Amino acid sequence: MASSSATAGTRQLPTVAETMKHPAFPTAVWNLTPDQEGFLPVADGRGGPFRISWEIHGTGPVKVVFIMGLGAIKSAWQRQVLHFGHERHDRYSVLILDNRGMGDSDKPLMRYSSSEMARDIAEVLTHVGWAAPAGEPQTRQVHIVGLSLGGMIAQELAYLIPDAVSSLNLCCTAAAIENTTTFTENMANRASLLIPKSVENSVRGAARNMFPEPFLYTPDDTHLPDPETTRNVLPPAPGTKYLRFDCQYERFVAQEMHKRLDPAHFGLKGFLLQLIAAGWHRKSPEQLKELGDKVGRERILVMHGTVDGMISPPHGKKLIDYVKPDVGLIVEGMGHVPMIERSTWYNKLLEERFAVGEKLDGRN
Repeated sequence: MASSSATAGTRQLPTVAETMKHPAFPTAVWNLTPDQEGFLPVADGRGGPFRISWEIHGTGPVKVVFIMGLGAIKSAWQRQVLHFGHERHDRYSVLILDNRGMGDSDKPLMRYSSSEMARDIAEVLTHVGWAAPAGEPQTRQVHIVGLSLGGMIAQELAYLIPDAVSSLNLCCTAAAIENTTTFTENMANRASLLIPKSVENSVRGAARNMFPEPFLYTPDDTHLPDPETTRNVLPPAPGTKYLRFDCQYERFVAQEMHKRLDPAHFGLKGFLLQLIAAGWHRKSPEQLKELGDKVGRERILVMHGTVDGMISPPHGKKLIDYVKPDVGLIVEGMGHVPMIERSTWYNKLLEERFAVGEKLDGRN
């Protein structure tokens, strides 16, 4: 039987050290200049204030907020930011942010919850003029995209300001995290979160939970930024250009290591506090029915992959059953992060969903 680090019995995944020596490593995080950016003090009276880091890329009329998941930072959306906020900047305005506990945002030591993290984002939306304060009359103009924990936050955000939502796109997420395995598997999975791992094993384990195994070995065919032809795209450094890796696994490792090597961006405290928020997220069938009623099911997409190793497929199926969205997709062979694994398909699907919302709101 082949070892877990090989496929077809021969090929090995590169190590973290090998990846960090690759010529493309310094170019893994793209230098995409925002049109607006800032730090907003939020949560005054809710345990704050503390600062949320945000950026807007693009100047177009279609307003999109991307909400990232557990332990991730806003640059994880760089493929979507390039596609919508730079290459189509006159059509879209893209808001990305670091959730509390990660990236450039503050990392307060307190109880995190998906509902409170949604309120953080609602305050940012109000600050940039995309939404009125909760409880005030809204204009339907915000397209919400949430992945994993970000999808849980997106549920809470849409529940909080349903009349501001032009489209709601819930990706690889859950109404609540439930045990969908045997008791023994569940206990093993829980224990694995507490067992210290080497960086090598941690990154490799994350990749195998997030992506289908064959994807990791495929050649890196990522659509790269072109500073010469694309607005507000700078080279990695003066006189350099963006390079490709040998395989997709290396690109994932490179982005992950750029994050992990900066303790100001990624730390265990913030990760665990976000993990608590994901673990305690609960939206009942009745609440999700109400969400569908208020947002409008014709505006909602729910998708999940059949080989998602982070949030198992039954969670996606339940969410579709509860929300009854206009589009509910259980995608054969897809993992946990379609915005990386299937970025061209994913971006096109989102374009279609944004167009549905714009049409429903009387905008072309």
